[in-house]
Amino acid sequence: MRVSVLFSGGKDSSIAAILLERFFEVELVTCSFSVLPVGDVARETAKRLGFPHRVVRLDMQALEQAYELLIQDGFPKRAIDHIHLTAIKTLASDKDVVFIADGIRRDDRVPVPEMSQIRSIEDRYGVSYMSPLKGFGRVAVNELVRQHLVIEEGQSENVIKADYETELRELIRTRAGAQRISELFPSHIQSRVIERKKVSGKELQTICTHD
Repeated sequence: MRVSVLFSGGKDSSIAAILLERFFEVELVTCSFSVLPVGDVARETAKRLGFPHRVVRLDMQALEQAYELLIQDGFPKRAIDHIHLTAIKTLASDKDVVFIADGIRRDDRVPVPEMSQIRSIEDRYGVSYMSPLKGFGRVAVNELVRQHLVIEEGQSENVIKADYETELRELIRTRAGAQRISELFPSHIQSRVIERKKVSGKELQTICTHD
């Protein structure tokens, strides 16, 4: 069985893929509007993780709609939720896709699709959606990251990765200027995966037993 994991190159989607590889054939999928070459960034990370990777082009209309939501709200939650749901729908429309996963954690506030939206997509396209980190809090995820990944962290504007925020930020920069970005997006820390650590079978068993 193959699962398509929505992949940004960050720690959460990377850990989700690592957890799923015991049960599925994992492919990493980066959804992009091609505003920036974020697919290339994600592809390099996927290669270092040891997973096949592909880039799926999203309809620019979804980015325009997200932009309007962001300007209306003055805060990115609805905009990011909209792009994430669009990515799930786009992937679900692929006739070869049956299982879709992402890196949403238990304590994430965005993106968080509504259950009714997910059920509608599953029923319409005949797919199954999962968030393997949904039962994991920040501390547990960070421990898995410490055991499995080498990452870099920094302010969101300084860490280049293939998340939805990156291209939305770029659209705002070109239309309203860099200052507007800082007004709309709260300052926060982002991570990008550099490589995967080698973990012995005994260490993995200890981690799984602990969790």
